[in-house]
Amino acid sequence: MKTRLNKMISHNTRYSRREADELIKNGEVTIDNKVVTNLSTKVDFSDKIHIKGRRLYKKDHFSVIVYHKRKGELVSKKDDRGRKTIYDSLPKKFAHYLPVGRLDFASEGLLLLTDSPNVATKLMNSNLERIYYLKIEGEVTKAMEEGMKNGVFIDSKVGGHKDSKIESMQIQPFLGYKIIKNSPTFSKLKVAINEGKNRELRRFFAYFDSNVVDLKRVSFGGIDLGMLKEGKTRYLTKSEYQSLHDFLHSENGKQKMENRK
Repeated sequence: MKTRLNKMISHNTRYSRREADELIKNGEVTIDNKVVTNLSTKVDFSDKIHIKGRRLYKKDHFSVIVYHKRKGELVSKKDDRGRKTIYDSLPKKFAHYLPVGRLDFASEGLLLLTDSPNVATKLMNSNLERIYYLKIEGEVTKAMEEGMKNGVFIDSKVGGHKDSKIESMQIQPFLGYKIIKNSPTFSKLKVAINEGKNRELRRFFAYFDSNVVDLKRVSFGGIDLGMLKEGKTRYLTKSEYQSLHDFLHSENGKQKMENRK
C-alpha cells in the first residue's frame, strides 16, 4: 500500500514531515533517479527513494523515550490557541517522535514517545497496565468502589472535553486501586487500569459527581517514571527494551511487559 512521500520519509528518518516537505520542494528527493517536487506523491519501498543522494530504507530498529510531562502542556505538535506543547520542551532531536497515547492539558507524569509508528500503535492499543495517582473532590464512595471493581457504562459526555465527539464510554473494571486518603473535602487514590481511552479516569469520577483535581501517570507497562524530573527525558533501560521487544513479538501483542531490573 502506497503512502505519501513525506510520511514515508518522516517514519524512516529523523526528518519531521515539515522537514520532509522542504526537502521535496527543494529538489533533494529522487524516486527512481528522478527528482520529485510534488508533495502529494505516494510511494512504497518498491520505489528507489534517495534523500540528498542517500537511499531510503525501511527502518528496522526503533527507540523509545520516557518524558515527564508537566501540567499545562498539550500532547500535540502545535496548538491554534498558542498553548505550550510537549514539543516546546522536548529536545529538538525528538521532534519526530510520536506520543504513545495522550495525557490531557491538566495532567502530568509519564509519557512514552517513539520514532516507530508501528510501536506507538501497538502500545496505544494494548491492554498493558497503566498506573496513576489521583486527587479527587470529596470522598471515595461505595458506589465508586463498586464501579472500579465491576466497571461502568457512561451514557453521556460528563467529564469529557467540551468538544469531544465521544457520547458514551464503557469503562472496564480497574486492575486495582488503593485509597491513600479518604475525606469529605479531597481524597487520594492509586489506581491501575489497562485502557487508554480519552479522559477515561476524569469521566469515571465525574460519573459519580466528583472532579479529578490532580492526575499523574507513574507507570506504563512496567516502565516507571521513577525519579525523572518534570520536563526531562530518558531512554529505556536495556531490561525495559528487552521486555518491550518480548511484548511486541508475543502472540497478539497482549502479554504483560515485565520490567527486568
